[in-house]
Amino acid sequence: MSDEVQKVVRPRDAASVVLLRGSGDTAEVLMGRRRKRASFLPNIYVFPGGRVDYGDRHAPTGITPRSETTRLLRQHTPATSVLSLTLAGLRETHEETGYLIARDADAAELAAAPDTPYWNALREAGAAPDLARMDYIARALTPTNSPKRFNTRFFLVDANDARGELITEGELEDLHWVALDAAHRLPIVDVTEFVLNQARQRWVDRDRGTKQKTVPFLHYIRNRQRIDNV
Repeated sequence: MSDEVQKVVRPRDAASVVLLRGSGDTAEVLMGRRRKRASFLPNIYVFPGGRVDYGDRHAPTGITPRSETTRLLRQHTPATSVLSLTLAGLRETHEETGYLIARDADAAELAAAPDTPYWNALREAGAAPDLARMDYIARALTPTNSPKRFNTRFFLVDANDARGELITEGELEDLHWVALDAAHRLPIVDVTEFVLNQARQRWVDRDRGTKQKTVPFLHYIRNRQRIDNV
């Protein structure tokens, strides 16, 4: 065994979006398979998402998350921009699926928006990111022994009226809607299974009008999984 101490990689901030449509027993979730040459989780089914980019810190005035989402996110990671996390989730969703989670907006509201492919797609659609539709449901931190690490926040979004057409050939392969109860049978990792369970429960709670008081945080101590409610 080498005496060299393994350097722990610093995790990158990331956001992932669980898109659900339908209701009750007919609920479906959108999932796709990462390509076999992917450097992280190859051939594994995941939700749309990715790391936070510098440009995710900027949005026109008035484009903000719900106060409840902001409160829960700040309890978990007070030093990270709430705007950047939520915007990253919707931007990555558009890039990987073609869907825009958005509301109507006029040219004046979007005048100060960045000149990027995501914001240009919104301009063309006459829409703005609808951050108010995002429910923060879980957080997960990659184990310290992983060569790539992410501090990922998972958001639940009602996609019944998502805008755009689903991408058939993109970053994720076999991107499709699958029955929520059947998604566990896909090749997924433990974090994804955990988030699926959280999404199912939150979907039911939303119908009942139940408010979320805490958010589970899945992480690893000495490579053993631990879940704390924060």
